[in-house]
Amino acid sequence: MHYLLAQHKSKMSRATILHVEDDSNDAVLFQHACRKAGMDVNLQLVADGEEAVAYLQGAEQFDNREVHPFPNLVILDLKLPRVNGFDVLAWMRNEQKLRRLPVIVLTSSSHQADVTRAYDLGANSFLVKPVAVEALVTLGKGINQYWLSLNQGPVGA
Repeated sequence: MHYLLAQHKSKMSRATILHVEDDSNDAVLFQHACRKAGMDVNLQLVADGEEAVAYLQGAEQFDNREVHPFPNLVILDLKLPRVNGFDVLAWMRNEQKLRRLPVIVLTSSSHQADVTRAYDLGANSFLVKPVAVEALVTLGKGINQYWLSLNQGPVGA
């Protein structure tokens, strides 16, 4: 019993990343890159903008915060079904509890209009998905080092 409590406590003390990605191949590659980068994180995946909103609200199937903890960081794709990433980001920045939650846009678009719009809506970073797996591992290492180790976030974010 003590071991299970320690294991549960360890899982809860790890950073939680909410990865919002509709492409299952990209999601699996990112998960693999996180492991190869040595990231000890609780990676939660949702496949569209509606699920992202539900997760962040702790609604529907995401109401158990022990299973679906509030994230320390959101990795957000822009091109999503039902509710796109821009709309998720705009909604987040209008929610008191979510406006300071760090959001990294990770998308295949490198269009300057998308970059500008994402920052205007409150993105903290904009990254283009690398094609090579090793480049994705390097990106994962950078996210881990900066956003989860070095960066000081506001209390309550």
